[in-house]
Amino acid sequence: MNIAVLLHGSGVYDGTEIQEAVFSLLAIAEAGASYQCIAPNVNQHHVINHLDGSEMEEIRNVLIESARIARGDVLDLAGISVDDYDALVMPGGFGTAKNISKWAFEGPDGPILPEVQDLIREFVKQGKPIAALCMSPTTVAKALQGSGFAAKLSVGSTVEASPYDIAAISTGMESIGMQAESKTVAELSIDQELKIICAPCYMMEASILEVQANIKQAVNAMVSLMR
Repeated sequence: MNIAVLLHGSGVYDGTEIQEAVFSLLAIAEAGASYQCIAPNVNQHHVINHLDGSEMEEIRNVLIESARIARGDVLDLAGISVDDYDALVMPGGFGTAKNISKWAFEGPDGPILPEVQDLIREFVKQGKPIAALCMSPTTVAKALQGSGFAAKLSVGSTVEASPYDIAAISTGMESIGMQAESKTVAELSIDQELKIICAPCYMMEASILEVQANIKQAVNAMVSLMR
């Protein structure tokens, strides 16, 4: 089993959520599978100072920043084929909604990188599982918009504490044809037909142990769908 892991920078506020990425790689290895990190070769929307949240006057490249997490072993998305992979894992972090799509700024009306849209649609068409973590279900929603696939997706729940507006994000996904489900950090949303697994992770007020457990749940469910 060879699993592609889609990164989009390094750092929760302008790239990939690092803990979620590392937990994903660990869970894949623990499941007995191999992984390959991939990322688009584009510039970040902006660079955020993770100490105080301020915007920095820098330009950083998504592929180069993703290499920090991948220890240098990351492939340019433009050169990969879905045929070489059995599944796709999408860690969260706001790079998915800033660098891959513009959901963070324009909501469901914003654009998505065509190469990411093509990647996600091809995994779905080939019946290969996708595990979308944290904010990444919004990227899946954008990729499948207008495709005829109405995926069941979740970015979290309103019944437990969250630092984000789960209701608004869920409504946004529904506005472009998806089915939003309410799930806590202890739960998964699983679309059995399209083989899409969602884990809320840090979209909820969660401890590092809860997030690790949620990701392990998601990866194990993904592996089960591969068999």
